[in-house]
Amino acid sequence: MAHSLVLVATRGARSMYLLRHLRLLCETLGLILFELRGVDFCPGARCVLFFMLIALNKPYGLLSQFTHETGSAWGTLAELRMPKGVYALGRLDADSEGLLLLSDEAGLNSRLLNPDHGHRREYWVMVERVPTDEALIQLAAGVKIGDHATLPCVVQRLEPAPTLPPRDPPVRFRKTVPDSWLSLELTEGKNRQVRRMTAAIGHPTLRLMRVRIGELTLESLALKPGKWRELTAEERKMVFV
Repeated sequence: MAHSLVLVATRGARSMYLLRHLRLLCETLGLILFELRGVDFCPGARCVLFFMLIALNKPYGLLSQFTHETGSAWGTLAELRMPKGVYALGRLDADSEGLLLLSDEAGLNSRLLNPDHGHRREYWVMVERVPTDEALIQLAAGVKIGDHATLPCVVQRLEPAPTLPPRDPPVRFRKTVPDSWLSLELTEGKNRQVRRMTAAIGHPTLRLMRVRIGELTLESLALKPGKWRELTAEERKMVFV
């Protein structure tokens, strides 16, 4: 659904009464109310703009953008026929899967991705071999990836391994090399950070899926890979918890 544009006349006590109630409605629904003064739509009018917030279960093989990169074999979000004007809030690499948010509202990137805000994101990671407890303590405390020292994060083993839809193409399998699953909860998002973190403790990532943003989980959305929908008011609130 495209965002709605509502013009509210502001002349007279009756109009101001309606505008106050519209503000309360926006707060209840978790929507953003913009009052643009001096816009020449019609005399004494204000503009109320409702922004979209969309959840996508991004499949493997798609870049988190709508434009194709020259020479790249990866697809783009343009293949999913999403509404015009939306952009990805953060990114998932083409070889990563899971929960990706998109919006047509400017400024949400900073609100969600600035480490100073401590906004939580959870990833499920399939790694080569089984890390020791000492390796996981090191991972949780922070590791060096290039010139950056990662912030402390929450690390847990996923036992038993999660039941997920098969990936296309399948994950590389080797009979002589076991694998295991971890959960990482981060509050920052450097380029290919999760992969670089697990590599830093000697356990390359085989499969990576983002399963939660704030308190909004991929499981609760029940979206199949490649499917998307606009969030409800309650789901919007869960994103920013």
